[in-house]
Amino acid sequence: MPNSYTTVVNVTGEGRNGGRVLSDDGLLDTTLSHPKELGGAGTATNPEQLFGAGWAACFLGAVRIAAAERKVKLTSTEINAEITLQHGDDGYSLAAVLNLELGGVDDARAAELADAAHQICPYSKAIRGNVPVTIHATAV
Repeated sequence: MPNSYTTVVNVTGEGRNGGRVLSDDGLLDTTLSHPKELGGAGTATNPEQLFGAGWAACFLGAVRIAAAERKVKLTSTEINAEITLQHGDDGYSLAAVLNLELGGVDDARAAELADAAHQICPYSKAIRGNVPVTIHATAV
């Protein structure tokens, strides 16, 4: 039987502008606020930050899987996810840049692992074809 996991996250109030986020296990409990750059108070997290955090964490897990499959020993892993909320003629959309730094490999191997992780990661799969994504992978 395949492994699976389902979480339930409830958002109340004004959603992204003053809402409250609470996971069913109580481990995620925060408020939301428009960022200052969009005219908000900027006093709480926002959906783009939460998406970036989830995706970056998942992507690093996918990098580790790709490395293990190739018997590559990584000495360090770090990622910064840049999630941009855009508003254009077609409404709101997202764009993303993932900046991946891997220790114990050269730049070519870092790029190979990033490409493999992008095929493995469920977040990457979920947005494929819908969100422009740029991945920068470098060795450190």
